[in-house]
Amino acid sequence: MNAYHLVSGKPPQRLASPQALPDDGFLWIDIPREQAADWPALIEPLLGVEVERNHVSDSLNAAHRSFFDGTPSYDMLVFAGLGPCETPLPLEIRNVALFIFDRMLLTVRAQDSLSVLQVQQRLDEALLKSPKDPAMLAHLLLTTMIDRFLAVREPLMEHFDDLEDELLAPRHGAANWRRLLDSRRQARKLEALCSDQIEALDAWRRGTRKSFSNPLSVRVRDLTEHAARVMSLAAAQERDLESAIQLHFAIAAERTNRIMRVLTVFSAVFLPLTFLVGVYGMNFDYMPELRWRYGYFFALGFMAALSLGLLLLFKRKRYF
Repeated sequence: MNAYHLVSGKPPQRLASPQALPDDGFLWIDIPREQAADWPALIEPLLGVEVERNHVSDSLNAAHRSFFDGTPSYDMLVFAGLGPCETPLPLEIRNVALFIFDRMLLTVRAQDSLSVLQVQQRLDEALLKSPKDPAMLAHLLLTTMIDRFLAVREPLMEHFDDLEDELLAPRHGAANWRRLLDSRRQARKLEALCSDQIEALDAWRRGTRKSFSNPLSVRVRDLTEHAARVMSLAAAQERDLESAIQLHFAIAAERTNRIMRVLTVFSAVFLPLTFLVGVYGMNFDYMPELRWRYGYFFALGFMAALSLGLLLLFKRKRYF
């Protein structure tokens, strides 16, 4: 567990184990999910507030999607962010449950939740000013989480560009369809994740028990816009990849058509030759050309001229 005493305008103070609410400012208590089996027993005596049991279960659910729920005593916001891996795909999701009380912010998160650890490091190094209330600290944490999504946009675009180039390469081998399908699923997953984030932020802004100040309201709208930008990127990459797959099949079909056209031309050229060979292969006694001295050479010359004439005709008509 990590605990901080935050007073606006003063350096943050790390606490060993808070026993009571301070006279000024507010507390931030951060509990890794692996240590949070019975976290209400620590919080409820400090605040004199009972936490809903289903909210406790939601906070311990590492796979819970982003959502907001409010009560008369606190706001609860579950927000999904990225895991510690720096590579964009496959997506690693780490959600954080934020309980926003009047004078306390409680966070329940995964042990390796990088965004929360980054904020704590900046507080410890006095690189951040103490927020004035728990809602502003919650906004700071959410900003850090969404900024990590914005940071992976460039490598995500490069990843999908590489996939499209590989798919449309003129001399490519067998396409890695498993990789393509996995990437498309990841794009859909990112789009759905951002959509949940937008809905949760909008629900928090509209359903909070305490009215947002104008600066905080503007900042939450900015967060929503940032999440919408990432969602638009994911949707655009999915569409581009789908278009590249369709173009791949169109190119393959066009290549097949060219091959079939050439084969058809050769079949058309050899069809009359096959007919002539079949005629002269019949075993009749009185075929007039069989005993002609120059018949063999005439037949070969005629077949060559016929083949060349058909090739020139098909070439002129641009059959190949």
